[in-house]
Amino acid sequence: MDTQFHVLAVDDSIIDRKLIERLLKTSSYQVTVVDSGSKALEFLEVREVGVNLIITDYSMPEMTGYDLLRKIKGSSYLKDIPVIIMSSENVPSRINRCLEEGAEEFFLKPVQQSDVNRIKPHLMREKPNSLKRKALVECISPDKTRKYSNNNLCSIFLQNICE
Repeated sequence: MDTQFHVLAVDDSIIDRKLIERLLKTSSYQVTVVDSGSKALEFLEVREVGVNLIITDYSMPEMTGYDLLRKIKGSSYLKDIPVIIMSSENVPSRINRCLEEGAEEFFLKPVQQSDVNRIKPHLMREKPNSLKRKALVECISPDKTRKYSNNNLCSIFLQNICE
């Protein structure tokens, strides 16, 4: 059975929220929509709710998408959730700043199906911590150690973990 990815969409414009919600649902994502960065953070505080990706508008009152991105990336609990910023304004310095702060992508509005198709690779990518855990298990598991005895998996793991 396929796991349905859960996307949190944040936009103060009801028209843009409806559009992104429709595009995401068409691509078989479970979607939760909220109208502000503060409501997004409230939603994310409920730890039982698993969110696989956040897509947020850049220009919103009170808390911009950039502010939301910084709060998410500054949180030890939320930092691994991929964030995509969207905006109707094509401002290269703004785009670069968001990408430098950890945004996975920057979409220009109106968001289109081709943009939504670029989301999946960010959901499928294994997080660095899970890769380290996987390598650690392979290093310390006796049957795996023998299996990889001619491989330098353990030394690669130790190099990566010590960096």
